[in-house]
Amino acid sequence: MKPLKKITIEDNIYYLDYLNYSWRHSLAENQERRLYNIGIYIKDKFTNPVNLDEIIDMLRVNIPEVMFEEIDAIYIGNFEILQNHDLNAIYSDGAIYVSNEQDNEQDLIDDIVHEIAHALESKYSYLIYGDGKVDQEFVSKRARLYTILKDMGYEPNQELFLNSEYNKEIDLYLYKEVGYETLNIICASSGLFTSAYATTSIREYYATGFEYYFLDERRYLKQICPQLYKKIKEMHEQCLDM
Repeated sequence: MKPLKKITIEDNIYYLDYLNYSWRHSLAENQERRLYNIGIYIKDKFTNPVNLDEIIDMLRVNIPEVMFEEIDAIYIGNFEILQNHDLNAIYSDGAIYVSNEQDNEQDLIDDIVHEIAHALESKYSYLIYGDGKVDQEFVSKRARLYTILKDMGYEPNQELFLNSEYNKEIDLYLYKEVGYETLNIICASSGLFTSAYATTSIREYYATGFEYYFLDERRYLKQICPQLYKKIKEMHEQCLDM
């Protein structure tokens, strides 16, 4: 009988390194990654070079694990659900769907963090919107935006601007008639909103604020959207206490 080979520490290290390499190679071949207990699945290749592993590391650093509790999976690719809504990303039925058409890592992480915000929105709806302070802050900003646009020669519908809920008519007006480029300039110069997309509805106002809070722009968010900042901070603290 052939004698058994003694297993050394060096052998174990080599074996573990080999397993680690094989596991990573398998994930790369299958276009799959893991973020905590969440699977990230790449259906279609990115149209531009994007380092997904770098994105995953950034998410681990910036977003506490408990804030992923409503998410079962993240899918990256060209999906009908995105095309139908003309979106780059959407949260639906426990999953985040993200377009594979991304300019760079920053665009991708912005999209994912934005949808994490929507994933948490239902659970923390009362905390965010219950006392009406975020709604009041948003409508007040939209009223000022209405005045700015009117002074610039546009003809916005005042009634729509004073309604915080999503409305397709005002969404198309801001996107098509005014344009996000112009809106972003207004937002930056006036300090009203974090971005053009934040103007479209109170839900997007919250979600874009969530992005700013968790992607190193907290002081700016606190400065221009104090009520929204306060609510996101309270939600963050509640999550950390769980």
